[in-house]
Amino acid sequence: MGKMSAAATKIDLEKFRLRRFVERMVEMGEMDVRDEPVALTRLSEIIEGTPKGVLFRKAGPEQVEIAAKVLGGRARIAAAFDTTVDKFGDEYHKRMATPQEVVEIPSGDAPVHEVVMTGKDVDLTKLPFHPQHEFDGSCYLSSGIDYTIDPETGRTNVGSRRLSLRNRNTTGTNVTAPSDLKRIYQGCVKRGEKLPITFTIGSHPLDMFAATSRRPGDEISLVAQFRGEPAAVVKSITNDILVPADAEATLEGYLDENGYVELEGPFGEFFGYYGAIHKDPVFHCTAITMRRDAMYQTLLHGSAFSLDQSDGAVMSAMRTEAEAMKILRATVREPIAVHMRETSGGSCTLLVSMRQRIVGEARSAIAALFGGMLRLKHIMVFDEDIDVFNDKQVGWALGTRFQADRDLIVLQGMMGMSQDPSLDGRRTGAKAGFDCTRPFGCDGQIPFTRCAAKVFKPSAKFKSVEEALRSEPMYYAQIVEALGSDDGRDVACALDELRQAGGLGRDRDGRYHLMSAKPGTTGIVGELYHDPNVGT
Repeated sequence: MGKMSAAATKIDLEKFRLRRFVERMVEMGEMDVRDEPVALTRLSEIIEGTPKGVLFRKAGPEQVEIAAKVLGGRARIAAAFDTTVDKFGDEYHKRMATPQEVVEIPSGDAPVHEVVMTGKDVDLTKLPFHPQHEFDGSCYLSSGIDYTIDPETGRTNVGSRRLSLRNRNTTGTNVTAPSDLKRIYQGCVKRGEKLPITFTIGSHPLDMFAATSRRPGDEISLVAQFRGEPAAVVKSITNDILVPADAEATLEGYLDENGYVELEGPFGEFFGYYGAIHKDPVFHCTAITMRRDAMYQTLLHGSAFSLDQSDGAVMSAMRTEAEAMKILRATVREPIAVHMRETSGGSCTLLVSMRQRIVGEARSAIAALFGGMLRLKHIMVFDEDIDVFNDKQVGWALGTRFQADRDLIVLQGMMGMSQDPSLDGRRTGAKAGFDCTRPFGCDGQIPFTRCAAKVFKPSAKFKSVEEALRSEPMYYAQIVEALGSDDGRDVACALDELRQAGGLGRDRDGRYHLMSAKPGTTGIVGELYHDPNVGT
C-alpha cells in the first residue's frame, strides 16, 4: 500500500468523523446537549438516566467535549448506515458483501495527528477517564477501538476494549474474553515479545461495527467496508499500525511481555452484571495524538435496567436481527420479522414471526438459528399475526399458544457466551426454543382466532338477512355490515325470525347459514368443536 496525499485520495476526512455524526444526531433530536460544566463523577448517572444520547460540552476540569451513547438507539445506528430502521438489515448485508479499499495517507495530512504528544508529554491523567459503575475497579475510557498486527501473519486485527487508568502512561485493559487479540497476545508472551497496539478514542459508529465483527483477512478493511467507501488510514507515530486518519484521538503503545500479571476490574459488563476482578496485561502508552478540537466518546456499558439504551446491546441486537433474517430466508418460506431484545444484552433472546407453510417450519427455524448463531440462548417463534416488537402481543401469544410439554425444545451441552452469569463458570449450558405458533392447519378455526372489536364500514349490499345469507354464510357482524345497520338489534331479531321459521343453521365457527331445521331451533352445520368444559 503506497501513501497518497489526502487531496489525491479525494477522501473526505470529515464525513466519518465522530463530531459530524454527533452534530447530525443533535439535529435529529437523538442527543441531549449539556452546555453547563459537569464533573466527571456525574457523567454516568446522567448518561444512564437520559433516554437519548448525551453531548457534554464541558466535562471535567479540562471542560472537554464528550459524546455518550452514540450507538445507544436504533434510529442512531440506522442513520450511521444512511438508512432507516426497517431497511437496516438489507443495507448491512449490502455493505458486508461489497469490499472497499483503505488508502494510507501521510501523517501530516491526518487530522488525528494534528496534536502529537510523546515521551514526557504523555499524560493519560489529563484524558476524561471517568467512573462508570458503582463497584468498578477504576475510572475508564470505555470506547477504545484497538488495532494490532498479528506478528505471525502480518494481518491487522481490530477489536474494542476498555481502558482503566493507572497513572500518566499505563492503563489496565481486558484481554481475557475469547478473541483474536487474546490469541495474538498469548503468542507474544510465549515468545517474550511486546505487542504493539494503538487505540482510537472517539470514532464513527461504523468503525465500532468493524471492531466488533470477525471476518477472515485483514480487518482494517472492515472499516472501509462498513463505511461503504474507501477509508483513509495513517501509520501510528511510535509503531507501524495503521488506524483511521479521521479518528478524534489515539493512544499508541504496547501490551508488555509479562502477560496476565495485574488485577483489573470489576467492571459492569454487557449482561448487566459485574465481571469479576481478574488478571490482565498492562498497556504502556508511548504517544497520544488527537485533533485540535477532539471530541471524546464514552459508552453506556452494562447498566442492568438500561440495556435497551446501551451502545453494545443495541448494536448487537440490530446486527443479530440482520444475520438472523438472512438465515431464515434460506431456511423457511416466509419469515416476517425478527426482534432481538436489547434488555437481554442484545444477544440472548430472539423473537421471530413467520407464516408457516408446512408442518414443522417453526422448529426448522429454531434449529437453523441455533446452528448459525452461537450467541443465541432463547428463540421464540410466533405466527405472522404477532408483532414481535410488541411485548403485549408476545406475552399474549406465549401465554395462549405455548405448551411446555409439546412446544419447548431444550438443547443441552451447547456453547454459549462465556460472560453469561447463569452459566456459573461452566463452558457449556442449555438453550431453549419456544414454538409459540398455532397448531398447523388451524387458520380460520374460531378457537384459534384472536378476538377484537369489529370496525364497521356499512355498505348496505343487501336488503334483508335472508338475501345476505343466500350469497354466502356470514358471521353476525358481517351481516350487520352487509345490511348497513348502525344498530345490530334489528339483525338479531331478523335471525330469530328465520330460526322460528325453521330456516336457520350455524356451523362450528359460528357463521349463519340458510338451511332446513326444526322450527324454533338453530340447526347445526357439520360437527361442533370439542367443548373444553365437558367433564369439568
